[in-house]
Amino acid sequence: MRILLTRWLLVLAALVLVAACGQPAPSLEFRGTDITGADFGRRLELADHNGVRRTLADFRGKLVVLFFGYTHCPDVCPTTLSDMAQALRLLTPEQAARVQVLFVTVDPERDTPDMLRTYVPYFHPDFLGLHGTPEEVARAAKEFRITYRKHTEPGASDYLVDHTAGSYVLDDKGRLRLFLPFAHSPEDIAHDLKTLMTAG
Repeated sequence: MRILLTRWLLVLAALVLVAACGQPAPSLEFRGTDITGADFGRRLELADHNGVRRTLADFRGKLVVLFFGYTHCPDVCPTTLSDMAQALRLLTPEQAARVQVLFVTVDPERDTPDMLRTYVPYFHPDFLGLHGTPEEVARAAKEFRITYRKHTEPGASDYLVDHTAGSYVLDDKGRLRLFLPFAHSPEDIAHDLKTLMTAG
């Protein structure tokens, strides 16, 4: 009787273990939009503001925050870069070192490497500005489903560029994981970055 009971207990323990292993992993509590498994945003090849050709593979091991904008932007772009810089200050130095912010210009006509070199690091010295020919920029934007178009007001000598305002976050393996809407607070950005770091 005791042997039979012991066997039943072993079987029961095994069934509990199998059931526990079969449970789905708890979902991560992001404050941005979880886009894990997205079938786009896998390739990027542009030059940084120092003249170095860059691909996503260059940043493996780091989280990448990717934002498309332009230096003459009056509101969305400086606000986003400022929020990103503030978010990094909410991280520990070790955590911040695991994040790379990339600013891709959608205005290659005006955003020269010199312009990007002055503008982008103003917000944070580790931020990188990326640029390319109009065709290269268009290809990168299409890959990440970014829309943009030049907008000229009647009688104006200058122009604005309408563009997608959110940012993407890629994990340390180069996979798209998050979309952060415009005006996502520095606190929420920092929370999502830390959550993604601990997710593995």
